[in-house]
Amino acid sequence: MDIKKLSFVVRSKTRRKILMALESNKMPSQLKKELKLEDSNVARGLRELESAGLIRCIIGSAKMGRIFRLTKEGKEIRKELIAMSLQHS
Repeated sequence: MDIKKLSFVVRSKTRRKILMALESNKMPSQLKKELKLEDSNVARGLRELESAGLIRCIIGSAKMGRIFRLTKEGKEIRKELIAMSLQHS
């Protein structure tokens, strides 16, 4: 696991929330509703996580109806975040 990418996710509450919410494939509108975030925050978080290679859009270049999923590396980071939260509880 890439420690720099873990740190990248941990430094942002929005990135952390989005990564944790992607236990299954989701659309940005689902994330917005579930996490109670603004459109712009969801869009920025998704863009940042996708650029880092932790998530990917499974519906090519569609503007509407995009669906995101964790990459293998994203799943590893998510597991580590879960382990970290269990240690602190």
